[in-house]
Amino acid sequence: MSYQDILYEETDGVARITINRPEIMNAFRGITVDELIDALHRAAWNGDIGVIVLAGAGERAFCTGGDQSAHDGAYDGRGTIGMPVDELHSAIRDAPKPVIARVQGYAIGGGNVLAALCDLTIASEAAQFGQVGPKVGSVDPGFGTAYLARVVGEKKAKEMWYLCRRYTATEALEMGLCNVVVAEGELDQEIDRWCKELLERSPTAIAIAKRSFNADTDHIKGIGNLGIEALALFYQTDESKEGVRAFLERRAPEFRKHLK
Repeated sequence: MSYQDILYEETDGVARITINRPEIMNAFRGITVDELIDALHRAAWNGDIGVIVLAGAGERAFCTGGDQSAHDGAYDGRGTIGMPVDELHSAIRDAPKPVIARVQGYAIGGGNVLAALCDLTIASEAAQFGQVGPKVGSVDPGFGTAYLARVVGEKKAKEMWYLCRRYTATEALEMGLCNVVVAEGELDQEIDRWCKELLERSPTAIAIAKRSFNADTDHIKGIGNLGIEALALFYQTDESKEGVRAFLERRAPEFRKHLK
């Protein structure tokens, strides 16, 4: 597969997958998600690769979730909601090797979910985390909610989803959303150190450990599949469409006027 929205590189046992849409804060559209899935599978089953690093191009953002300009009652790709994010989440979890999120800026919305789902998350001091769904008429009804609660605790996860606040890298570290925070200029060196250490460990032992960790939360996938069906219906409502329109028009949404 030739990639349009991402960059893919393999070096010294590490596969680096980079969302390459810095002009829109690395927001993803349908094709972006398909390319990420393909790249993750490509790295996951390459015996020469021991670690996968997921990143966003530029300095401003890791990823800011779904591209609202590609959302008109559904996104512009395939799947139940026009974007197979459920498959992307599974690709991260199913890869039998560690996936590290490299967070140098905003990890917002679907980007925050990706950072939470990666096995390890390494952030710079400039990173910011948070959810945004209820501000734009959307939600992640699977791993983005239920698994996030496992990571940061249910009270904090509800705060993140209901209020849509942003959290500094230090706050994310305190709540367990990332593993370490480093100075902006030291992010790649720190990731290289973690990759080197991981490559010295038994790949089979790590694969078994990852499968064991996942076994406790794999049921969330079924919940998410059900939730995606509901989300597809929600996207057809005036309430959800109001969120997209308000975002694109850069105004505050008026959700309640669309309640029936």
